[in-house]
Amino acid sequence: MEISRLLDEIKPQLAQVEAEIISHLSTEIPLLNEVGRYILSSGGKRLRPAIAIFASRMFLPSNGDVHKAAAALEYLHTATLLHDDVVDQADVRRSRKAARVLWGNQASVLVGDYLLATAFRSLTLIGNLQVLDTVSHATTLMAKGEILQLIRKFDTATEEDYLTIIIHKTACLFGAAAQIGGALSGADEAHQQALYAYGNDLGIAFQIVDDALDYVEDRSKVGKPLGVDLKERKVTLPLSRLLQVATPAEKTALMEILRKDAIDDDDVLEVVGLMGQHDVLPYTLDEARKYAERGKRRLDGLHGTGDALPLALLADFVVERDL
Repeated sequence: MEISRLLDEIKPQLAQVEAEIISHLSTEIPLLNEVGRYILSSGGKRLRPAIAIFASRMFLPSNGDVHKAAAALEYLHTATLLHDDVVDQADVRRSRKAARVLWGNQASVLVGDYLLATAFRSLTLIGNLQVLDTVSHATTLMAKGEILQLIRKFDTATEEDYLTIIIHKTACLFGAAAQIGGALSGADEAHQQALYAYGNDLGIAFQIVDDALDYVEDRSKVGKPLGVDLKERKVTLPLSRLLQVATPAEKTALMEILRKDAIDDDDVLEVVGLMGQHDVLPYTLDEARKYAERGKRRLDGLHGTGDALPLALLADFVVERDL
């Protein structure tokens, strides 16, 4: 099933999430409204809200609290994008100019702060301590993940380091989305933990695929230029795998590229070519599928509740998108 058809099943609920998102971007500060609307309308399929809604439908019908919590998750995610682009000095986000390019770093950071504060204000008003604790924990992990990525060195990086970072930066918020969807709809502790584990695996698979897309030469369906991660010297799974399987001469050449003051497009094409020779992207995507399949198996422990198929189909989508 295509993702658009799957999301059509919860179109009214997603519309309520959008309304909740927009409601906090009508303030007396035009700059805040403008930057917030720009980044929140810049694409993306609202996967985290969809996960929360589908998880909640496994127990009780989605209610207003689920929509409010889902909007808060989207605010948290968007705040990290604004902050990430400043840290990385990124110029493009989802095929459009990054907010920092249009409004500057200061505005991007401050609007990100506003979205973060608004998210926790919304979660507090829901009045569910379990939900607030789950999202607070995820936010703490995300901040740690950013710092871990900042201090990671390309010449000593390992796949284990990479997984630790993406679990912190990305996967934990997917896990939180699934867990709070269940928590707000009557799921017991065991079901909540199974949902978190599912979402965590889904988030790992999502990020691995996202990192693989950085090295796909056909950019027609990818929202950023080729090799951005390489130019920023981020050792994601594709580059980590290449460093592992490259010949000694190739590894020496790779390290020379990574040590350059500025990595250019020719360097990127050289690395992409080496990845093709060593089947790096097929390996990377196989790893993503392993986590997606493990996530789907987590749903097996939810027998006797509602339909888990939409969550399983979301797992399929994250490893098939734009490839």
